[in-house]
Amino acid sequence: MKTISENRCFGGVQGVYTHASESTGCDMTFGLFLPEEAERGPVPVVWYLSGLTCTHENAMVKAGAQKWAAEAGLALVFPDTSPRGEGVPNDDAYDLGQGAGFYVNATEKPWSTHFRMWDYVTDDLPRILFNAFPVAEERQAIMGHSMGGHGALTIAMSFPGRFRSVSAFAPIANPTASDWGRKQFTAYLGKDESKWAQYDATLLMRKRGFDGPILIDQGGSDQFVDLLKPEALAEAMAARRQGGITRMQKGYDHSYFFVSTFIEDHIGFHAAALYD
Repeated sequence: MKTISENRCFGGVQGVYTHASESTGCDMTFGLFLPEEAERGPVPVVWYLSGLTCTHENAMVKAGAQKWAAEAGLALVFPDTSPRGEGVPNDDAYDLGQGAGFYVNATEKPWSTHFRMWDYVTDDLPRILFNAFPVAEERQAIMGHSMGGHGALTIAMSFPGRFRSVSAFAPIANPTASDWGRKQFTAYLGKDESKWAQYDATLLMRKRGFDGPILIDQGGSDQFVDLLKPEALAEAMAARRQGGITRMQKGYDHSYFFVSTFIEDHIGFHAAALYD
């Protein structure tokens, strides 16, 4: 692992690091904010998964999360959204290929060699993180925005007991029924739709739910709401009697202005669960 940068931030350190990834077969970059408390021992950690076209940097710079994480004594991890580099497949469209990993393990060529973001986020990067930094493996939470909200919800429901809480901003809630999902799942996973279900938050909610609290914020003026399908996940949560909060925020769109407005609520939500 190599250190790209480390900057003092709200009494802690915002770092950027790169490492060779076994899962993706290329170098990967991630951001990590450590609060001042990490100088004295391991601290709880919140994973932030970003959306389409993003790198590790977007949320790290635009979300404004470090201030609230510092106040709560939480670490924040900002993984990249896909493999990158020479020899990594790509597509001319913004919603496929580099910057659009969708947090799945691709099984179809040419994507299958590198596009294994599920394994990267759930296994590869955690091993790096917990071996190299003072973060507490037994106290984790996860959140994300858009494609990253899809990733956060599906990962949280697939690893019972690992995450104490999960939250999402405008998640792609039902990708098997949306063009933000069907296109990518066909490319990455093939035409057999039975293989897609494990990566759909609405279907996972119907099947197993989540063993902790959930917070979801959706902008009422989100320009992509028809692709996100928040109503499908809300209906699945209601049918399952899943504990959680879903909020429609009037007038807000899909941007980081929306995320930064409500990030304090999400960090506080996770802090309550992590320190319970």
